[in-house]
Amino acid sequence: MTSRKLWLALLLLTATVAIAQEHPSVAAQSNTVFVSADGKFEAPPDTAQIQFNVSSQEDTPQAAFQTVSKDVEQVRQVLRTNGIDPKMANVGFFSVQPIYDWRNPKQRIIAYRVTTDITLKLKDFSKIGAILQGVADANVSESQSMTYTLENMDAAKDKAVEDAYRRARESAETLARASGRMLGDLSYASVDTFENARMPVMRREMAMTAMAKAAPAPTEEFTPQTVTVTAHVNALFNLK
Repeated sequence: MTSRKLWLALLLLTATVAIAQEHPSVAAQSNTVFVSADGKFEAPPDTAQIQFNVSSQEDTPQAAFQTVSKDVEQVRQVLRTNGIDPKMANVGFFSVQPIYDWRNPKQRIIAYRVTTDITLKLKDFSKIGAILQGVADANVSESQSMTYTLENMDAAKDKAVEDAYRRARESAETLARASGRMLGDLSYASVDTFENARMPVMRREMAMTAMAKAAPAPTEEFTPQTVTVTAHVNALFNLK
C-alpha cells in the first residue's frame, strides 16, 4: 500500500472512530425512532475554590522544606486574620525536585526545590479579595488561582439531563405525529454531561504595585458568572 493510500485509510478510520464516539451505535429496529438532544442547567455559583502554590529553592532539601513550612504558616495567619479556620484549607503533598547544572557534563545537583499547594473553599465571596491580597502581601505564593463552582454538582447534572431528555422526547413526539404514529416507551438511552470551568488566574507579581494596593479587590462589585452544566442524551423510543 502506498503512503498516500495508507494516509487516506488512517484518515477514514479516525473519522469513523470519532463518529462512533459521538453517536453510540444502536441497532436499527422496526417501529422505533432514535433522537438526540442537548440540555443545560445554569445556576449562580455557591462556592469559590482558591488555590495557592508555595515553593522554595535552597541548597539542601531540609532548608527548602523549612522555608516552605514558614510560608505555609503565613498563609495560615492570613486565613486567621480574615476569620477563617486554617482547618478549612487543604494542603497537598510536598514534592522535592533536585535542580541540576545542565552545563556540567556530570549534571551536578546545585539546589533543591520543594513545592506544595493549598486549596481553600469559600462560601462567603466577600472574603475572596482580602485573602488574595493578604497572601500576595505576604509574598509567599508564586501563583494564585480561583474557580467558581457549585457545591452539589451532581444535582446540577441531573437537571441538565432532565432538560436534554425533555427535548429529546419532544423531538421524538413531533416525528411520531408527523408520521401518523404515537410515541411509545423508552427503549434505550445514553447520557453525557459536561461542566464549564470559570478560572480567572491572578499572579503574585501582578498584584503588588502601589496602585493595586489602593484599588478595589479584583472580584469587588462584580457578579460571578453562572455555572453552566450541559448534557447530551441519545434516546430510542418505540412507536405505536
